[in-house]
Amino acid sequence: MSTLSPAVLQTLEGQAIELPSWAFGNSGTRFKVFTTPGTPRDPYEKIADAAEVNRATALAPSVALHIPWDKVDSYDDLRKHAEDLGVALGTINSNTFQDDDYKFGALTHEDAAIRRKAIDHHLDCIDIMDATGSRDLKIWLAEGSNYPGQADLRGRQDRLHESLSTIYARLTGEQRLVLEYKFFEPAFYHTDVPDWGTSYAQVAALGDRAMVCLDTGHHAPGTNIEFIVMQLLRLGKLGSFDFNSRFYADDDLIVGAADPFQLFRILFEVIRGGGLNNPDVAFMLDQCHNVEKKIPGQIRSVLNVQEMTARALIVDHDALRAAQVSGDVLAANAVLMDAFYTDIRPALAAWREDRGLPADPMAAYAASGYQEKIETDRVGGVQAGWGA
Repeated sequence: MSTLSPAVLQTLEGQAIELPSWAFGNSGTRFKVFTTPGTPRDPYEKIADAAEVNRATALAPSVALHIPWDKVDSYDDLRKHAEDLGVALGTINSNTFQDDDYKFGALTHEDAAIRRKAIDHHLDCIDIMDATGSRDLKIWLAEGSNYPGQADLRGRQDRLHESLSTIYARLTGEQRLVLEYKFFEPAFYHTDVPDWGTSYAQVAALGDRAMVCLDTGHHAPGTNIEFIVMQLLRLGKLGSFDFNSRFYADDDLIVGAADPFQLFRILFEVIRGGGLNNPDVAFMLDQCHNVEKKIPGQIRSVLNVQEMTARALIVDHDALRAAQVSGDVLAANAVLMDAFYTDIRPALAAWREDRGLPADPMAAYAASGYQEKIETDRVGGVQAGWGA
């Protein structure tokens, strides 16, 4: 059994992974939205479910909101509800992809009135940030075109800059704008923010409090995501992660499910670049649990990130650097593989028990009775999640 040093354990104790409220709502594929027993009926119940994940793991102290899915009459009341449950309200995510007016774009639209509508939605989101104490406004744009000639590619970039500049100017204090990218979908010929370079170019033109969000499922097959992580950390522009896993496209599966080694490599570069436990780099999940139960899915996800972080923390950096300098290719690779193959799960279980947490959070949740309670109490819950 591997042991973890006090320094590694202290680092792990500071790890925090924000949960997405929408992961607890109904979701599905393009063909079907599946309902599940115990689905939250309102944002308050979403936050209660997120708090159960944090109670079992001590890894998820905040919850991201999605507007308008999580609109309530009083955000002060929602904030107090979260705090009473031991969690905080985190990132505010905008939505400009479920309104008929945005069929041909929102912040990039040819029509100034529609652009203004999309800008005003983001200003409303910032008002919510003021009420919740949230720092980050995360923007993902489902904007692009399907056919060559359909859109003025350069004009759309110019309009995007103008729209983002108006939104950015409204931010106050420590508030940040975080721009997410995705290489395709729902548009197929071109996407207005398809890659980290485009996102970086747009946020760099805005200012110091504009950052890039990297979603691990938003890349073409074979993309070296850890290289992008390294580059954005090097440039000081990696604002946040959306962790999930993919086999084909933006599958939004449990992080680490498809390629645990990729997750390990990403976290190694996060640590190498000073991004772990760095307040300027937010860790968040962005997943849809279409067939599995929502709360256990989120517990499994944060544990996967924790386990791969622990493996990345035990890499022998001195041995790795010596092998790199000497050109010993196989020795350098072996240093990483040795850490990746180390089974640190028993050591993590013992450490959790030492901290008064369940050694096995998945089993503890299953035995808690919470799932049975919400399935009995929540009749007719249809609170939206991704795809709903």
